[in-house]
Amino acid sequence: MAGMNETPSGERIHIGFFGRRNAGKSSVVNAVTGQDLAVVSEVKGTTTDPVTKSMEILPLGPVVIIDTPGFDDEGSLGELRVQRTRKILEKTDIAVLVVDTTEGFRKVDEELVSLFKERSIPCLIALNKSDIPEDTEDHNVGEESLGLMQRIAKNSDGMIHVSALTGDGINELKDRIAALKPQGEEGRLVADKINTGDLVLLVVPIDKAAPKGRLILPQQQTIRDILDAGAAAIVVQDAELEDMFEKLGNVKPALVITDSQVFGKVDRIVPQDVPLTSFSILMARYKGLLDDAVRGVAAINGLKDGDKVLIAEGCTHHRQCGDIGTVKIPKWLSEFTGKNLVFETASGTGYPDDLTPYALVVHCGGCMLNEREVKHRASETTAQGVPITNYGTMIAYVHGILKRSLSIFPELAETL
Repeated sequence: MAGMNETPSGERIHIGFFGRRNAGKSSVVNAVTGQDLAVVSEVKGTTTDPVTKSMEILPLGPVVIIDTPGFDDEGSLGELRVQRTRKILEKTDIAVLVVDTTEGFRKVDEELVSLFKERSIPCLIALNKSDIPEDTEDHNVGEESLGLMQRIAKNSDGMIHVSALTGDGINELKDRIAALKPQGEEGRLVADKINTGDLVLLVVPIDKAAPKGRLILPQQQTIRDILDAGAAAIVVQDAELEDMFEKLGNVKPALVITDSQVFGKVDRIVPQDVPLTSFSILMARYKGLLDDAVRGVAAINGLKDGDKVLIAEGCTHHRQCGDIGTVKIPKWLSEFTGKNLVFETASGTGYPDDLTPYALVVHCGGCMLNEREVKHRASETTAQGVPITNYGTMIAYVHGILKRSLSIFPELAETL
């Protein structure tokens, strides 16, 4: 888990390097990062699994660099590697296709660029080994390659000659990647819902599942967003909440944000004229999941005996007694529906490709995933006809307080 001064993985631009075996992907990655991040070898298929590294690269800032296996890998093991590479596309914000200029373009390069375009991933073509003169016997570029290059160029965001060996073109490549960084207004967790000088009360239970000595990531990020808005944050445990309201007297918080696990208890304590929501709901909005989560929560009423519910988390952690994903959510759903439901879990990168066996997916807020991957999971789920919601939305719904919890998002609250 990231510390207070670190940029979490989910907030970093994910840059994937793709291409055929032995095109020089790993060498280009090492040249771009200035580190021996990836193993380099003349043997085809040296990179057998995606290699991921969080780091800072100027002028990009905080990024996640991903070196992928060759997309033309062969055999049953090779097919598994290709599948893993396809998975990487789900989280890739910017793609770099590395092509060996001595070999030219191949159909697999065109396939990759088509995959980038289908997913609206901006991409650059890095023409590697540009230090080798074109009139040497090392070059093996025919008319077919030139035709492919013309078609690929139309679907890319540009080509650039580089040499991982000499470093030529590497700085320009980094500048060109930086220019593809998504622009526009940064998403906010809560700052756009409060005003300068407001008081925001945060309810943070400290139990066995709470990480010792630190707050979990959504709590950290929310506090920072409140401070950036020029507002004040007061953090209390749920056991101290009533006492805090007594101390505040006539001073009412502009907003109360709670951990979803104590939603019901906090709802009973917080006066009805004080807006209330949860960290999970705010994170779902921030990651682009909240609209789907609100639509999907209605499926709870239609659950039947024997229906499968997938509990999906974007990270892996040590599960303890009273774990929210494997214990509390199944308990609340079973009690609310009165049905004998079957619960399955998926964590980290293990999100299923086939979701049709499930009647409902309940996803975490996605704080450890980047926005692209969260949105991809939501779109893939709904495309298969399966409703998806998230922890905070579901918990508020089964406690009968979802409309109140969405009051700061009136356009969503009105849909209920």
